Amino acid sequence: MNNTPVMQKQSALALAALGIVFGDIGTSPLYAVRQCFFGVFSITPVPANIFGVMSLIFWSLILIVTIKYAIFMLRADNHGEGGILALMTLLIKHKNIPAGAPGYLLTLGLVGAAFLYADAMITPAITVLSAVEGLNVFSSRFASYVVPSAVMILILLFWCQHFGTGRIGVIFGPVMLVWFSVIAILGALSVVQTPEILLAVNPMHAIRFFSMEGFKAFAILGIVFLVITGAEALYADLGHFGRNPIRLAWFVVILPSLLINYFGQSALLLRSPATADNLFYQLAPTWAVIPLIAIATLAAVIASQAVIAGAFSSTSQAIHLGLLPRMNVRQMSAQLYGQIFIPVINNLFLIMTVLLVIIFQSSGALAGAYGIAVASTMVITTFLFYFILRDYWHWHPVTAGLFVIVFLCIDGINWGSTLLRISAGGWIPLAVAFIVASIMLIWHRGRRQLELSIDNFTMNIDVFLESLRINPPIRVPGTGVFLTAREDMVPRALLHNLKHNKVMHEYVLIVTAASHRVPYVHKYDDLPIIELRHNIYQITLHFGFLEKRDIPAALNRAFADHPDINPDSASYFLTREDLMLSGSSSWKAPRWVKLFFIFLWKIASDPAKYFNLPTGQVVEIGAPIKI
Repeated sequence: MNNTPVMQKQSALALAALGIVFGDIGTSPLYAVRQCFFGVFSITPVPANIFGVMSLIFWSLILIVTIKYAIFMLRADNHGEGGILALMTLLIKHKNIPAGAPGYLLTLGLVGAAFLYADAMITPAITVLSAVEGLNVFSSRFASYVVPSAVMILILLFWCQHFGTGRIGVIFGPVMLVWFSVIAILGALSVVQTPEILLAVNPMHAIRFFSMEGFKAFAILGIVFLVITGAEALYADLGHFGRNPIRLAWFVVILPSLLINYFGQSALLLRSPATADNLFYQLAPTWAVIPLIAIATLAAVIASQAVIAGAFSSTSQAIHLGLLPRMNVRQMSAQLYGQIFIPVINNLFLIMTVLLVIIFQSSGALAGAYGIAVASTMVITTFLFYFILRDYWHWHPVTAGLFVIVFLCIDGINWGSTLLRISAGGWIPLAVAFIVASIMLIWHRGRRQLELSIDNFTMNIDVFLESLRINPPIRVPGTGVFLTAREDMVPRALLHNLKHNKVMHEYVLIVTAASHRVPYVHKYDDLPIIELRHNIYQITLHFGFLEKRDIPAALNRAFADHPDINPDSASYFLTREDLMLSGSSSWKAPRWVKLFFIFLWKIASDPAKYFNLPTGQVVEIGAPIKI
């Protein structure tokens, strides 16, 4: 059997993954080692410290990124999709937890997702700043241009999101391949001059470092953590490329290049401790600094693009899972559904990243805010992974516990070390994560309570059909489509339309859009259409959390064999709930929580756009609801 086409496809996907998956972790050499020896929490660049830090870097990349993520976590997929939300939904589905019950799994999942938002806000700021700071190495006269240049690059980056990344995305992989080749060559040239640095692979250097430095070593560990801040991307982007291409890229290109460069930077420190102020660029000869700045800036932009796209994807997943209000999600590619653009998220990230650059002024100062969010997410991911091992892969609880506790200890120590930088800016990602998680929880619980309130103002479908038999209404030509969240209840819009207009369409479609905790479902070809009485049809459309909610398209496929029913010319009826605060409702939440939910409800995207309903064919009927 010829495996050449398969290998070619795997290699092409691995090349694409270089730009999308590994942009964050691939740009860590710009600032990670430097911050250990030049910054707020830095230590003296003496040989014992250099060997100790390099040993920590080596084993962090091996234990956490390689073993935990590349080997094990990539196997914990939800129908091919990865990421903490996919992991959460996989566990909830397996445990048969009701959709309305938040539970500890849902809470942990959304908190982890909230931390990823915080990380995604900081990554563009620190990567672009660290790349542009190479101007200081070329000439101190350019120091005043660093911050303005970084701000301009970030504004241009977020502005370009409006056009999608499909056209320029094809160059991400080749550019990052050049980047990893360059950093590997620079590191190798340095290692050749001081090969003894390779002895840092011995973990005893890390152990001695901790025994000699104690608390200082613990503090430095929070900075060493910067070398693995992109590890979650391996798991989150699993659905885009698959585990084999991601593993191929990591083991063949990324891991060797990163290790060689980190060893090269450490070797340079052994030879010249004074280079710690801008260690990465000091690896290059003077004539190569400007080209290196150019390629580093491109790599930083690609890394930023990767986390921005990840934020768009996470937001889309959260909306479909009922964790965030509906937003305007624009499809930027007819071929790739993952190519989306969310204006609200884009504008928010632009404001936050520019403010971070202006406030912190340098990557060194911003490093204090970096890492806490990712470390927190890693702890949550490891905790959830225990349930995957025990309940999904059927490992013995003791074996699963012993396996996970090793990584939980490592992640816990890393997390604790990053907390030392709260006063140096670490409070920013914690505050962002708290706000995002609170929004998710309030929206999720508010929506659940709203559904319970709506149930009190509707009618059972069987009772409704019997009332039509007793007192048949006037029927008018055409098709009326009524959306409902409950299959057993009559849509409120249908009841209100019949009550006020005294008529009903010749054909009535009662449609339920069911969201599933899987990325994709394929139930369009055999959708069960239930024909009730009086030309009333009931149908449930199924969507995964990564799929676009296009109800007319789904109805066209479902009713292809019903020539009298044409969804393209149908009237689509929606109920617009007018929420009012009430102390007598069953939702016993603080007043400010209810007010905030009402605010979120009002700013949520138009359901007609969310379900891709045709403009000019939508009829909205208002209905007051007390919460």
